[in-house]
Amino acid sequence: MITKRIIPCLDIRNGRTVKGIQFKEITDAGDPVKLAYKYARDGADELVFLDITATEEKRKTLFTMVRDVAAEINIPFTVGGGVGSVSDVEQLLQNGADKIAVNSAALENPGLVTELAKRFGSQCIVAAIDAKLVGDRWKVFRTGGKRETKWELLDWAKQITENGAGEILFTAIDHDGRKQGFANTMLAELNKTVNVPIIASGGAGKIADFIAVFNDGKADAALAASVFHYDTIPIPVLKQVLKEQNIPVRIV
Repeated sequence: MITKRIIPCLDIRNGRTVKGIQFKEITDAGDPVKLAYKYARDGADELVFLDITATEEKRKTLFTMVRDVAAEINIPFTVGGGVGSVSDVEQLLQNGADKIAVNSAALENPGLVTELAKRFGSQCIVAAIDAKLVGDRWKVFRTGGKRETKWELLDWAKQITENGAGEILFTAIDHDGRKQGFANTMLAELNKTVNVPIIASGGAGKIADFIAVFNDGKADAALAASVFHYDTIPIPVLKQVLKEQNIPVRIV
């Protein structure tokens, strides 16, 4: 049986791990290298590193910090933020990333994902999708959730996976940082729409939220930040409860 994955997220700004609410109200959450080491030791299944201002600031991801984090962990490592070319991906992989998350650049140039998938393999390319309800439609946003695009969530998910993305990281902007649960109804729809693993992001506040995202949202993995950064939910405790709920997880 394929196990469900628990994935801490390091949102990076000015060299520090930060956390916000709906992509705003940013506060410091600690040193990314120390946090990465802790999560690998505690039994996280993967780690995601997102340089959240790289695209807006029109710069590349922090390669040195990626290398420093990679040196401290022994679990799969996804990196995103400012990725816009084959060269960017090559440098990130050389610095220790295992998978690359692409967001705004793919919306600007959907062919980029096809190019990256052909060069590095679909398993290496994660489509990061930020979306929220606008009226009664889930619209996709880019540039750190600041710019609405023409795309609706399910249409873009279908397009980007057809182009070669091997996984989707879906962040529900309205749920982000609110600790009131994941967008499970839309996650279940997304699961029906595409045939790649889905990482759920946005809304984790208590252990019950993780149980619901796997049972109701049909997610393959759950990503969270503040509940792990501030030790609200220790990963070993979370996994033990999930196991008791008959949700398959890796226990270290």
